[in-house]
Amino acid sequence: MKRVPVKRILDVLEQTYPDAKCALRHRNPFELLIATMLSAQCTDERVNMVTGPLFDAFPAPEDFARLAPEELEPYIQSCGLFKTKARNIVAACRRLVEEHGGEVPADREALEALPGVGRKTANVVLSNAFGVPAIAVDTHVFRVANRIGLAEAKTPEETERQLMERIPKNKWSSAHHWLIHHGRQICSARSPGCDRCSVAPYCRFAKETGKVGQPAASRRASGRKGAEQAERGGVPVSPAGGGAAPTGGKAG
Repeated sequence: MKRVPVKRILDVLEQTYPDAKCALRHRNPFELLIATMLSAQCTDERVNMVTGPLFDAFPAPEDFARLAPEELEPYIQSCGLFKTKARNIVAACRRLVEEHGGEVPADREALEALPGVGRKTANVVLSNAFGVPAIAVDTHVFRVANRIGLAEAKTPEETERQLMERIPKNKWSSAHHWLIHHGRQICSARSPGCDRCSVAPYCRFAKETGKVGQPAASRRASGRKGAEQAERGGVPVSPAGGGAAPTGGKAG
C-alpha cells in the first residue's frame, strides 16, 4: 500500500467537518438501532422522515414485538427492501424483549446475534449510542477511505481492519463521521470534487489523476486555450482534449 500522510489527512478532515455527527435522528439506543437497520440502501433523509411517525406509533421494543411483519410494512415501505426489514425488525425486537429485557445490549456479539444486524449496524450503535470506539464502513467510508489512500481493500471488512490499524483508536468514531461527510459533500462516487477538496494535496487518487493543485475552472481554461492555439496553428486536436493528435509516425 502506498503510504499517505494519515495524521495530516485526519487533521484536515477534522478541521473541515468539526461538527460531523450521526445523521440518523434518535433519542436512545433502540431508536438508533431501528433507524440504522432501515438505512440499508436508503438515504438518512428518507429514514428520518419515516422514523418520526414510526416511533410515535411504536416507541419501544415491546410495541414492535407485538406486531406481525405485515403490520409494520406500511410504516417503512418508502425505505426500500421493506418486507425483509420488517421481518428483521420484528424478530430483533422479540429477541430484545425475550433475552435482553427490552434493552439494546452494548455488546458487539449480542448485537450481531440480532436478526438483520451485521457488523456495520453494530458499529454504528456501539459508537453513537454507547461511546465505544468503532469504525462503521458504509458505502461512503468504503469509497472515500480507499480513494484517498487510508485503505487499499476490496471489502468493507478489510477496509475497517486497515482503518483501525492506521487511525488512532480515540479517533475511530469521529473519523467515521468525517469520511461520511466528505463522501456526501465532496468525494462523490461519480464526480469527486477534487478542485474544491481540502484533502486533495494528500490524496492518492488526486495525485494519480493529476488533479492536485489545479482547480477545475483552471483545467477547463487551459484546455480551451490549448484547443484554440492548435486550431490557429492548423494542428488537429485529439478527441480527449489532451493536445495535438498524432499525425503519423512513431511516438517519441
